[in-house]
Amino acid sequence: MPEGPSIVILREEAAKFRRKTVRKVSGDSSIDLQRMQGRRVVSLRSWGKHFLVEFSSFSLRVHLLMFGTYRIDEPKPKPPRLALEFDNGTLYFYTASLKYVEGLLDDTYDWRADVMSPEWDPALARRKLRRQPDALACDALLDQEVFAGVGNIIKNEVLFRIGVHPESTIGALPPRTLTRLVAQAREYSFDFLEWKKRYVLRQHWQAHRKRDCPTCGARLTKAKLGLRERWAYFCGQCQRRY
Repeated sequence: MPEGPSIVILREEAAKFRRKTVRKVSGDSSIDLQRMQGRRVVSLRSWGKHFLVEFSSFSLRVHLLMFGTYRIDEPKPKPPRLALEFDNGTLYFYTASLKYVEGLLDDTYDWRADVMSPEWDPALARRKLRRQPDALACDALLDQEVFAGVGNIIKNEVLFRIGVHPESTIGALPPRTLTRLVAQAREYSFDFLEWKKRYVLRQHWQAHRKRDCPTCGARLTKAKLGLRERWAYFCGQCQRRY
């Protein structure tokens, strides 16, 4: 599943379509795609894992699910879920969930919850976490209402960085550790963004999909944990269970 930093890259790559008019719409989505025909794009935004194409009175929300992809100007040899054609190029989406958001985006999205947003509010994230003391750290980091944009890679890498076992409960974390968890959710996301732009992201993974701990050399544990049962990679020696 594309995580927040990848959606930021999509937003940046699609920036040339801002303030351009949709000349043609096609695709196999079941929503009324023709609603966008002839409409001018006001802005291109992102919130967590959502890519947002904003028009004057509504917006299109694109979620790339687990295996969704996009192309700009160079289509794949298969029908797209959506193709938006402009005078200066075409934006294609494949295996994506599409939905319209009515009205102003500010009425739907709290930008303070997006770890990639300039409006990110770590104090708000800490308050939300304190309200769920029994939540496991691996679940809390994937909670999009707290950490919009954080996915499984970021979750595994953040927990390894701060030395916290994924099955630790939020309420048991020392205050400083909780603060580090919140801070690293954002810091690692921007590291992710930089590495992905340089095509070296995988080279920097410490735990995710790794076999051995780079710190102590022990074999990493791989298990489906938490309510979401997402794959966790962690070191039972270096990551403390609170």
